[in-house]
Order: sequence, then structure tokens, then C-alpha cells
Amino acid sequence: MNAVDSPAVVYARLRATDPGRWLSTALAWRRWAALAGALCAEFGPLLTRLRASWSGPAAEAALARLGALRRRAAFFRVVCWRADQTLSEFAAALGRARTLLDRASTAARRSGLVIDDSGTVHGRPGSDEAVRSVAADLTTALTVAAEADSTAAARLGTLADLPPAPVPAALPPCTASPGEVRQWWEQWSPAERTWLLVTYPAAFAGADGIPIADRDIANRLLLDDARLELDRMRTAGVDRGRVRDLRDGLDGLTARLEEEGAPRAYLIGLGLEGEGRAVVALGDPDRSAHVLTHVPGMTSDLRSLGGELARAERVAVRAGELGPAQSASTVLWLDYDAPDFVHEAASDRQARDGAPELTRFQEALRATHQGGPAHQTVLGHSYGSLVVGRAAAAGGLPADTVVFVGSPGVGVDSASELRFPADRVWSTTSLTDPIQYAAIAPKDVLPDGRRHLWFGRNPSEPGFGARVFPSQFDAGHLGYWDRGGPALDALARITLGGAP
Repeated sequence: MNAVDSPAVVYARLRATDPGRWLSTALAWRRWAALAGALCAEFGPLLTRLRASWSGPAAEAALARLGALRRRAAFFRVVCWRADQTLSEFAAALGRARTLLDRASTAARRSGLVIDDSGTVHGRPGSDEAVRSVAADLTTALTVAAEADSTAAARLGTLADLPPAPVPAALPPCTASPGEVRQWWEQWSPAERTWLLVTYPAAFAGADGIPIADRDIANRLLLDDARLELDRMRTAGVDRGRVRDLRDGLDGLTARLEEEGAPRAYLIGLGLEGEGRAVVALGDPDRSAHVLTHVPGMTSDLRSLGGELARAERVAVRAGELGPAQSASTVLWLDYDAPDFVHEAASDRQARDGAPELTRFQEALRATHQGGPAHQTVLGHSYGSLVVGRAAAAGGLPADTVVFVGSPGVGVDSASELRFPADRVWSTTSLTDPIQYAAIAPKDVLPDGRRHLWFGRNPSEPGFGARVFPSQFDAGHLGYWDRGGPALDALARITLGGAP
């Protein structure tokens, strides 16, 4: 499939295409990257031992050759990951196109219509409306497939470029805005960017303004360093329980990065400070029409990342089912110091500290997005809703919609204080969620029965001014993302820019 293929050709190829085979090819490249990573990991101790036991010109020559071989292996890993990214996104797009195609075929059968081998819909007299509906799904399916094919071909074509000589580049200053960082990055060719990522991964792993796919590569290159850092922490006598929890979290994160049969994960950020931090996207936000950023709440840390990622993933999967015409990505943003205990969660300090970072991250998503702007939604759960509320109330949060789920208050008493159009503020709280009963004292129960929560009026009450959507009665505090429940469907539709 390409831009010059006729609709009939695209239709025939789409019918014959198995997205699973493309996904299998992507996974093969991912496995090659893992094998090359194991080889790279052996080089570090080997070079250290050689330096300690051998000296002289011959030793220096040997070390130089081994260092060059290690760099080549790192370059190979980058190429493998780029192929994995491209083919994973291609397979996902073909899957959405096939969903539309299947929907059209099912609707045609039910309406007594015929789709011929060229993809043309034929109906009987009086079936014009049904024909238009089926034809619209077919046209969208072919457009999605053709655009995905063209994009994948262009991206794969750059993989043949050989790594250049060292790039004499001064890195952008730490004060640069995400937009300025993006402009700096765009001046280099794909091969030069690969050289920069291999040579300076730590400089780009957390740099807002570097494209998400490139940050994913930089952070994956640094995973071995993170494991070595945990070994150093253990040797230095750092609290054993903390080191164990961080290692468990890192192991779980690594397993998710290699997981098969799930949306491709992009490692956007990773930190071992405190109980650990991470930012992980499911699907590439830079190439998605809709992006949801999920901000978790109290006790969220690297070790609990798996549960939070599973909840974010359910929204992405459900959005793909409800709206296959456009791609959707979800991002788990755990890049703030979430409270560990109730007494910490009683203060808004950590939310105030995290709000500017969340705003900058949303600005970076705007700066790195490919094509027209994505529809960006920011969701805060539990204490995370206070982080989102503080960011929105400060003004300038680059998002189209904000959502509060199971909130203890968002720092203000009405939606009008969020500097956001009220029709783009959503909230839900289950009747069985204990968070709504966290009134500070009896005096904080208002005369009309509404509760003033820890951080302001309940955003799910009508008087707050948000648009309230339903959630299942038995959701408790974590069940909003349960499959089959009204809250998950509502979150997916809001992510797609619609209403529940």
C-alpha cells in the first residue's frame, strides 16, 4: 500500500493483511535488541578488568577496539528499537483499519448490501443511507491503512543510514523550553540523532522537547545503569527495604517494556529518587490523535507501577474499540513525589511541587507531536486530582480536557477557578468510594449536605460546576477502570474528545 495505490488495491491488501504478523516482526526486532543488550552488559565488567590488569600501547589498542565494538552493539540496539517502534505502530494502525473493515462488512450483511472485490458497496433501492454508512467506514479504513503504510515505509527507510562521525554539538541549555529543545533536535539527521542518543543518553532521557520515540530509546539504554545504581546503593548501605522495592519495581517495568500482545510501551522517564518515578506511554503520543495523561495518587511509586499502567492501558484499549478511526495513546505520569502516608496526603505540598512539572510535560507533548495538535486530556486520580487541579488553577496547562476521578478535592471550590472552560472539566466519584467521606471535621459538612473535602468542595457534586459522569456503584476507590463498567467507557469517550 502507498499513496499511489488505487482504493481497490488498498482494499484487497487490507483484506489479506494479518496485523498479527507485523506485530510478530516488531517483537522479533525487540528480542534482537534484548540480545544485543545482554552483550553490551558484558562489556562493562570486561573493560574494567582489562584496565586493572593490563597496560601499555597494546592494552590501549585493545580497549579502543572493544569500546568501538560496544558502541556498534549499542547502535544496533537503537536500530532494533526503531524498527520495533515503527512496526508496532504499523500493526496497531492496521488493527484499527481491520476493525473498521469488519464493522463495515457486518453492517453490510445486516442491511442486505454487497461489498464487491474492489471495495464498492452495492445496495437495493431505498438503502442509500445504509450504503453511505458502510462506504464511510470502508473509506476511513482504507485511509488509515494507506497512511500507516506510507508512514512506516518512510520511517523504516531511515534505518539504512550509517551512523555518522561524532557530532560536534553543544547540548541545549537546561533552561530551554520544550519547543526550543525540539527545534534543536530537528536540525540533525536521523543518523546523527542516533549517534547523539548512543553517546549521550542521559542528556536526552528526561529532556522535554525530545520526541517520545527518541526518549524511549535513551531511557532503555540507561536501564542497565539503573540496575548498577541499585547495586551501588545496596553496597553503600542504603535502606534494604527501599532498594528491594526499587528493584522489584524496575524488574516489573522491564518486563512490561518487553511484554508481547499488549500496546507498545514507551519509557519516557525513569528516576530512582525516593520510592522511584517513571513516565510510560502506551502507544506513541507523538503520533496519536488523542492523548490521555494519567496522574496517579497516594502510595504510587515504582513498585506499584504495574497496577497504574494496567488502568491506563484499559482506557487506551477501550478507546481503540470505541473509536478505531483515530489512534489514542495513554501516558502514566508518575514524575512527582506522591504521598506515602495519610499525614503526607493531608498536605498539598507535593501537589504544588508536582503541578509545574505536569504543565511542562503537557507543553512538551504539544511541542513534539507530529502533524496537527492532538486532543490532550489530563486525568487525576485520588491525590493526583489535586496535582491536576493545582496545575489547571495556575493557568497555562496545555490540555483540552481535565478529568477528576475519586478526588479528595482539587484545591478550589468551583470549576470556574480552574481557568478552564467548565464544559471541559469532568468528574466522577463512586458512591462506595471512601474518599468522599474524608471531611476534615463535622463543621465542614455544608448546610445543604455537601461535603468540603480535604482540598475543597467535591468536584463530583453539582455545585462545583464540573460535568459529572457515572461510575459503577461498587467501584470503591480503584474500580473505575474495571472492564464492563460505565466509568471506563466514559473515560475512553472523553479521551476521544467526546462525551460519555
